Amino acid sequence: MDFGDILDKWDKIQKDSAKKQKESGKNQVSHKKPNAPTKEEKELANAKKGYDYIKERENQINPIEMWLRRYGTVDKDKLAEQEENRTKFQSRSTLVEMKPEARIDLHGLKREEAWQRLDSFVAECDAKKLKKILIVHGKGLHTHGSDPVLGEVVRKFIEQDKRLGTSGHPDYNQGGKGATWVILKNNLFN
Repeated sequence: MDFGDILDKWDKIQKDSAKKQKESGKNQVSHKKPNAPTKEEKELANAKKGYDYIKERENQINPIEMWLRRYGTVDKDKLAEQEENRTKFQSRSTLVEMKPEARIDLHGLKREEAWQRLDSFVAECDAKKLKKILIVHGKGLHTHGSDPVLGEVVRKFIEQDKRLGTSGHPDYNQGGKGATWVILKNNLFN
């Protein structure tokens, strides 16, 4: 049997099956659409016609929103800025070169008044998270006696107050020996 005989036999089988279908009157080919719902699916759909899908969708939580609620967000720019500020103020030279953020002038005050004013000024600056302050006390040129009064009061205050750290005298334009800058310890890393 060669290939031509096989094709002839195949054609004969196809014609015989087509004849049988015509005679029986039943067409075995389904005219149903490929993805059409079944009878059970149609009944279920009719039962749910009154159901509001939009309302159900509104009640569901978006998965991304749920994740954000659970884990939150991180502002990486803010973290980088805080880290930069923290490392920036760790350097002593940066702090020394920094301009004072607030100043107080104690000229003309007595010891006790100067001490009280300094205490309230430092407390206020600490609350405002300032890093460097300037205390102007004068050189003591008009003092009766040998030692300048206010300069000594400021020095003792700085030594005793735990909120205050490194201190020094600014350049001549900002007061020279008649003024003292001070670094507030608590605010260096904020």
